[in-house]
Amino acid sequence: MSIYVYGIIRASHSPLRQDLEGIGDPPRPVRVLRQGELAAIVSDAPDQLRPKRRDLLAHQRVLHEAGARGVVLPMRFGSASGDEDTVTTVLAERAEHFLERLRALDGTAEYNVKANHDEEAVLRLIMADHDDIRSLAEANREAGGGTQEEKIRLGEMIAAAVQAREATDAELLQQALEPMAKAVSAGPQSTGWLANVSFLVDRGSAERFLAAVDEFRKEHPHLELRANGPLPPYSFVDTPSSQQTEGGTAEAFGATAAQPDG
Repeated sequence: MSIYVYGIIRASHSPLRQDLEGIGDPPRPVRVLRQGELAAIVSDAPDQLRPKRRDLLAHQRVLHEAGARGVVLPMRFGSASGDEDTVTTVLAERAEHFLERLRALDGTAEYNVKANHDEEAVLRLIMADHDDIRSLAEANREAGGGTQEEKIRLGEMIAAAVQAREATDAELLQQALEPMAKAVSAGPQSTGWLANVSFLVDRGSAERFLAAVDEFRKEHPHLELRANGPLPPYSFVDTPSSQQTEGGTAEAFGATAAQPDG
């Protein structure tokens, strides 16, 4: 039977709850495989694994439980190996890298911040900041809406201004929060979000970081912000380092699906 891998911890990590359950229907019991200074949090893998909400939540629940008791390197959802020997072999072969990552991430958590524009608010800002757009809009209005060509031109000007404002706001957001983070990772652009950024934050600085998010929100009321955390440091498991070996951490265990959305 194949082995599902949730994350990697130190062998000295505080014990997990004995009744902790993972993915599958029925849920598979979670156990720990040790190899030297390292250990992997695992369970038996279902015959067919799909990113169903139940299993995604189970994956996250196991990692949150582990993260509450010590540093953990989280695997992406779908990380599995053929058997226990394969898991312990990977731990042995990549021990130096895994231990370096555990040291680097100890005492930290990931906070993901997404930003979007309030469409009406940002349109008011654009009208206030761009004389040419405001003049054309007023001229069209006085002309009963303007010609089709003028309407298209106005729409193109507004779209370009919105796009430029998105880039500016994304940069301002990162600049405001980056000083309070140990590392920053820009995530893939998601539909509807102008910024999707993860910050690696010392747990002792979490309140200050979240206060800075709130302050940025007050200073930029045309933005809608969503902060999610503390999370396992998904975005920082394989941050480049001089000791990193070739291939990603999750890929070493055959990740077959994306990580849960931060």
